[in-house]
Amino acid sequence: MNYLDRNQTQNAESFGFGHSFGIARHKVLRNTYMLLSMTLLFSALTAGLSVMFAIPGPGILITMVVYFGLLFATTKLRNSGWGIVSVFALTGFMGYTLGPILTRYLSMPGGSSIVMMAMGMTGLIFMSLSAFVLITKKDFSFMGGFLMAGMIVALLASLGAMFFGIPALALAVSAVMVLLMAGMILFETSNIINGGETNYIMATVSLYVTIFNLFTSLLHLLGVMDKE
Repeated sequence: MNYLDRNQTQNAESFGFGHSFGIARHKVLRNTYMLLSMTLLFSALTAGLSVMFAIPGPGILITMVVYFGLLFATTKLRNSGWGIVSVFALTGFMGYTLGPILTRYLSMPGGSSIVMMAMGMTGLIFMSLSAFVLITKKDFSFMGGFLMAGMIVALLASLGAMFFGIPALALAVSAVMVLLMAGMILFETSNIINGGETNYIMATVSLYVTIFNLFTSLLHLLGVMDKE
């Protein structure tokens, strides 16, 4: 085989590998959005039931224990069918914890408008940023370290605002969280389409948590603005 033949063979093999890799990424993306849609609907159902029956919240300690426990289980089961069951358990629980928050806002004057506006803004931000990444195919993996550091600082600040009762700090954390969650949407979507995340169960969990945090942060900001 001469050099030209070898070069053509290598190009064909490279094309075949790239084509297979592209199909795999498309499958992960499709399965992620399908599972994400179902978990969001299930979470909305549990949140609605929580509001309807006025079920009290579990408290911060129980919430953290159950959340991290289900997250750990999902991570362990991500390569099996039980991983999907664990995802629905996690997102259903998160929907339940959202119920008492929604109840508080719905009891405010104009609370329904606040909730609907926060929901609409969340959907608009998610779809716009996801579409931008899907169309441009830009790689936002460089944001990983910055976003992780920002999340740690925001978590510590939110705990400080909660325990010391500082409304201004809680408001600032919500504003920062909106920016961080926007960055997370770019980062996570880019991670899927560029092959950084190959497990659609974990991709779904990451995007769900991002959407959840974005919605609750917008809810807080809009609620404060409405009061003012």
